[in-house]
Amino acid sequence: MPESIEKLCLNCGNTFRGRGDKKYCSDQCRSTHHNKLNSYRANPVRTVNNILRKNRRILCKLNPGGKAKVHHERLRAEGFNFSYHTSTFVNQSGAQYHFCYEQGYRLIENDYYLLVIKQEH
Repeated sequence: MPESIEKLCLNCGNTFRGRGDKKYCSDQCRSTHHNKLNSYRANPVRTVNNILRKNRRILCKLNPGGKAKVHHERLRAEGFNFSYHTSTFVNQSGAQYHFCYEQGYRLIENDYYLLVIKQEH
C-alpha cells in the first residue's frame, strides 16, 4: 500500500494527507486552481470569440435571405465590429469579402455593404 504523505494544497495552502503525486486537498480546490490558471490565459481568446459570434449574429439577422445590401451605419448601430473576422476571400474580379464564419460582407458603394453567405462548392 502506498505511503500517505502530508502536503500543502496548491490552491488554499491547507495541509492534507494523500498520495505522493496528489497536489490538492479536494476536487473543489483542484478545479478552482485550474480555473484561475486558465481564466487569465483564455480571457483574450474569449473576448475575440465573443466579438466574432456577435458579428455573425448581426450578419445573420440582417441577411436572412442569403444576400442583402446594408448601410455601414446600420451595421454600426447593431454593434458590428469591423476589426474582427475569421477569413478574407478575394474573387476573380478582385472584390474582397470578409467572413465571420460562413457570413460574409464586402464594401460596395456609398458606404453600403453586400452581405452574403459562403457557398461551399
